[in-house]
Amino acid sequence: MNLDFAQIVPYIPFILQGIKGTLLVTLISVVLGFVWGSILALIKISKFGPLNWLAIAYTSVFRGTPLILQLTFVYFATPQLTGYNISQLEAAVLTFTLNSGAYISETIRGGIMAVDKGQWEAAKALGIPYRRMMLDIILPQGIKNILPALVNETIALLKESALVSTIGLSDIMQNANVVKGAIFRYFEPYIIAGTLYYVMVMMLTWVARVVERRMRRSD
Repeated sequence: MNLDFAQIVPYIPFILQGIKGTLLVTLISVVLGFVWGSILALIKISKFGPLNWLAIAYTSVFRGTPLILQLTFVYFATPQLTGYNISQLEAAVLTFTLNSGAYISETIRGGIMAVDKGQWEAAKALGIPYRRMMLDIILPQGIKNILPALVNETIALLKESALVSTIGLSDIMQNANVVKGAIFRYFEPYIIAGTLYYVMVMMLTWVARVVERRMRRSD
């Protein structure tokens, strides 16, 4: 095996710099995707036909097309369609937010529908307005039920963020590609990149388990 990790040591700090780009895209997209997914979920369970249909169609499109296609479309087609030269970070965050929102909306909708009907009936019997009922009673219980699914979506988004290297955004994968081109070696930079992704996923999994245990204490 022709391996030489000594040759890649000087480039490790450069690969590590990509963590900032990876986490920035992931964290912003997760937060915005959760907000957008919550809005879509509420629209889907509403009885307003046109909006309900649009939300379902939107989810179908973003779940039915490849993420890399969505990313390249947003980055390369936006200037052509609007005249606005969208930045790499903006394109990445917008794409991942729209895509993540579609998946999260279905997760949240399932969590809301899983809340016992007695909760809905009791809130209505007490005369609680629909908006307050959703925000204070139904949504908190629904989110508690779907926490593992939300963690899985965050982990998936963290790994899928590597796709931003296709549009040249500086992240772990892109920096590994740069190193690969500089030293003409593939295994060493990619194993470093893979290790970084794995460590971040394990840390995220550990945090999620801690949060889940604390939420269970209130049961």
